[in-house]
Amino acid sequence: MKKNLKKMNLKNKKELAARTLNVGKNRIVFLEEGLNEIKEAITKEDIRTLYRDGLILIKPIKGRKKIKKRGRKGPGKIKIKVKKRKQNYVRITRKLRRILKDLKKKGAIDKDLYYDTRKKIKMKMFKSASNLKEFLENIHKIKSKEKTKIRKKKKL
Repeated sequence: MKKNLKKMNLKNKKELAARTLNVGKNRIVFLEEGLNEIKEAITKEDIRTLYRDGLILIKPIKGRKKIKKRGRKGPGKIKIKVKKRKQNYVRITRKLRRILKDLKKKGAIDKDLYYDTRKKIKMKMFKSASNLKEFLENIHKIKSKEKTKIRKKKKL
């Protein structure tokens, strides 16, 4: 019976100590030598003096404090606003489509390649105009190699 009475009295003291020392209730530890003094403590100032004397201890924080400090790294941490990303997408897409349209008018690319490349622009495959031009140059090289192979076969 006496143990329960002790705990009931100390429960309030623990809450007071937690509020005073700005920590959680679970981190507060009372030393058994100073239980009588702790029971008599009424004010926050009493709790602070008991803490300075070493009769009230604070347990260290357990667990993931380093990881918490580092913070998130996933897609939820993206700083750029959705609106800004959309604006960038629209700007780049319009620019690349304009370049593609000009190339089609000049006759540099055929209809199939035009539509295929437009799909790739929509999928954000190209980051810049130079990236698009590099892609088209590589395709032209591949096509020219295929044409030369076909010509060689016809000659034989």
